[in-house]
Amino acid sequence: MSGGLLVAGTTSDAGKSVVTAGICRWLVRQGVKVAPFKAQNMSLNSFVTREGAEIGRAQAMQAQACRIEPTALMNPVLLKPGGEQSSQVVLMGKPVGELSARGYHGGRQRQLLGTVLECLAELRGTYDAVICEGAGSPAEINLRRTDIVNMGIARNAGLPVLVVGDIDRGGVFASFFGTVALLSQEDQRLVAGFLVNKFRGDVSLLEPGLDMLHGLTGRRTYGVLPFRHGLGIDEEDGLRVSLRGTVRESSTAPPVGEDVLRVAVCAIPLMSNFTDVDALAAEPGVVVRFVDRPEELADADLVVVPGTRGTVKALEWLRERGLADALVRRAAEQRPVLGICGGFQILGEHIEDEVESRRGRVEGLGVLPLRVRFAPDKILTRPEGQALGERVEGYEIHHGVAEVTGGEPFLDGCRVGQTWGTHWHGSLESDGFRRAFLREVAAAAGRRFVPAPDTSFAALREEQLDRLGDLIEQHADTDALWRLIESGAPQGLPFIPPGAPA
Repeated sequence: MSGGLLVAGTTSDAGKSVVTAGICRWLVRQGVKVAPFKAQNMSLNSFVTREGAEIGRAQAMQAQACRIEPTALMNPVLLKPGGEQSSQVVLMGKPVGELSARGYHGGRQRQLLGTVLECLAELRGTYDAVICEGAGSPAEINLRRTDIVNMGIARNAGLPVLVVGDIDRGGVFASFFGTVALLSQEDQRLVAGFLVNKFRGDVSLLEPGLDMLHGLTGRRTYGVLPFRHGLGIDEEDGLRVSLRGTVRESSTAPPVGEDVLRVAVCAIPLMSNFTDVDALAAEPGVVVRFVDRPEELADADLVVVPGTRGTVKALEWLRERGLADALVRRAAEQRPVLGICGGFQILGEHIEDEVESRRGRVEGLGVLPLRVRFAPDKILTRPEGQALGERVEGYEIHHGVAEVTGGEPFLDGCRVGQTWGTHWHGSLESDGFRRAFLREVAAAAGRRFVPAPDTSFAALREEQLDRLGDLIEQHADTDALWRLIESGAPQGLPFIPPGAPA
């Protein structure tokens, strides 16, 4: 087998990332050597590969679905929003500058097409199949001229396209038809068909509509995936979704001890790598929610200040909301607080920032003894170490360089009383360390909470990925998918007017 596929979507969040991961896991279970690929990703949730390259966490998750190590080839262009109008451009895992949306789509994006195609060609030369993920919708006609992630990459690489639609949102038939009808004749030739995602109910009631869609477009539906809770692992970002009141889906197992442990995560602006708290939510008896008001910290046993792409902006937001004062009070009362990356920097004495916000010296919350200076070069590492008597692994993604002047050592950061800070993302995925940390939190909070002795975050992640593979295997026409990946789009697909505007 040698081939590829582009998984596109009628909208953002249609389920492209999880469908791509599911196809990858299904293929690897068939003995296929497969790799994921996303030419251009916009996300604040990123990951560091073994060679020190920054890529989207969704692609790292998809690589895990393929049972391979992630590399920069799998996500050559990563855009990290820094505000409403600009993003940091990460090329082949390294930051190369800040660009406005107009500047990027005005010419820079098209210049990257050669790099993107070279990466895809290298992967296709190494693996039996490459499953590519699109971005947004392929029918964004205002951006088609400079597109390098949807039909732009499909046309240049000759990839068949499968369009995913979220039926739970409604309007999926119109979305499928409209997506095809807004593409040029050349692009339409590559759109092989559709995949319905998040269906609730009796599939037989849907089938007449699928038959009519086939009659209207000449394109078949390759499967109807049922709605499943807990499959949104390693989302691309939280910018499109209000996290107010959101609870991370936790283990269904009952608490081991007598009490639950309540974790409140400050939903700061430009929040990055909020997936850090997924390992906490995986623990039986731990309830994780995102908050944006000081009164919501009152009953929390642990407050997490997560990473952010805008440390100074997040600090100002915390002050405006009254959350900064609440955090300072918690620290003084010896109630547990954990700062991760940008959250760690916020808890320090002051920040010197001429790189990210260019605001110069800004006073921090002053609850941890550290001073932060933002450097032009980004730190991208995969550290390992010991903490609380347990082995810990993590990854670092930050411009801020911390000078720790006191407290007890804690990973690369420090601890003062029950306030903890580190630049390490992913540390809570180390099972022994997570359990030791939660025991400390429970003791400080006076909770009779006991961490489960056998929770393995890695095993839970594997179970989730296998569930994605099961969805494809059980609810998609895998024989037809196999032919599509191996042989490309069917010949003679009809043109659906009006096509792309001139």
